[in-house]
Amino acid sequence: MSQAIGNTALAYARVWHHVDASERVLGKLAERIAIVLMGKHKPIYDPGADCGDYVVVTNARNIKVTGKKAQQLVYRHHTMFPGGLKEIQYKDMMRRKPDEIIRQAVSGMLPKNKLRERRLERLRIFSDDDMGVFQHNILKRWEDGTLPPRTN
Repeated sequence: MSQAIGNTALAYARVWHHVDASERVLGKLAERIAIVLMGKHKPIYDPGADCGDYVVVTNARNIKVTGKKAQQLVYRHHTMFPGGLKEIQYKDMMRRKPDEIIRQAVSGMLPKNKLRERRLERLRIFSDDDMGVFQHNILKRWEDGTLPPRTN
């Protein structure tokens, strides 16, 4: 008699990743962060299960964009009052809230479903080197902005 054994708690254990955003291109970095938040880098990935890891991003103020995006990119949100559409230029957003630039880029690359907000809660973004108490949790670092190679 055999029993089907599912994935153990160890398979779903969450790891903390550290990413240095200095001189990284926004879109490519956001794509890799989204992959880790979803858990696609793990062999147990399931679209309906939340099996992703934590990601801590530092030096968000030093991120780059390519082409003319620095002059053309506009962030919009609505206050829900009549005539409440607000537009913020990229350079103003970089000065005020550089972490929000990365958060919105990653949010756009995550699937639009009920797990999206829960995955974004595992993303911590800091505008400089100091990450506070989270530095004790870091287990993996991305030196070049890519995922570490798989060991089999």
